[in-house]
Amino acid sequence: MEDPNRPVTGYPVNTNGYSINPPPTGTAYPYAAPNSYTSYQNYPYSQQSYQPDPALVRRATCVRRIFAFIVGLVIISGTIAFIAWIVLRPQLPEFRVDSFSFSNFIITNDSLVSFTSEARLTARNPNKKMTVDYDHIVAMILYKSETLSDTTVPPFFQDTKNETSLKANFAAAGSFVDKSVVDGINNERDNNGNVGFSLRMFSTVRLEAKAWPTRKRSLKVFCEDLAVAFPSNGRSGTLTSGPKQCRVGF
Repeated sequence: MEDPNRPVTGYPVNTNGYSINPPPTGTAYPYAAPNSYTSYQNYPYSQQSYQPDPALVRRATCVRRIFAFIVGLVIISGTIAFIAWIVLRPQLPEFRVDSFSFSNFIITNDSLVSFTSEARLTARNPNKKMTVDYDHIVAMILYKSETLSDTTVPPFFQDTKNETSLKANFAAAGSFVDKSVVDGINNERDNNGNVGFSLRMFSTVRLEAKAWPTRKRSLKVFCEDLAVAFPSNGRSGTLTSGPKQCRVGF
């Protein structure tokens, strides 16, 4: 038999176990008893799965494919270039100044310089599997950073392990130079009779191997500290240091 003193489940009770202000007998609870959880079906967004935009999917797929293609192309190109370098072992050409002379060298206090000059060089191709084709060769004589004269050298071709002799002829007829150049040359001639000049060459070159052509590149040749001895009050001078190796770079 049910205990009449037992409080009704779902209503608040006091410390004595009796409900506080219970509704009249036969009255239903004013609202539905809460559930311990809320069904996901009460949320409209959970009743349907997310459908991505087909256009965005295609676009993302296209971007991924392009990126993968570029990465693959870079890897393949790098691998081919590395293998070619291992096989060909390309080396820079080598240049050496064999002789360097001046004739009728006159420099005035009015900053005018006149002379004729001849430089003889040796170009060497150290490569065993690559030839070198030289074009548009320009040579110039400098004192410190001042250009005294420039000229062109005929183009030439070098086979593998080949040495080629070059000659560059220069001339200046009353060319204007900076006052510091006049003072510097006169001071060097008065001190020890030697004047330090520089010779530079610039050329467009192409290194080629069988079935492996390369693009044209600009070659730079720097021949520094060429000491030319001028006798006292003389107008002719020759290279005193002997053959001089030059720095070469692209």
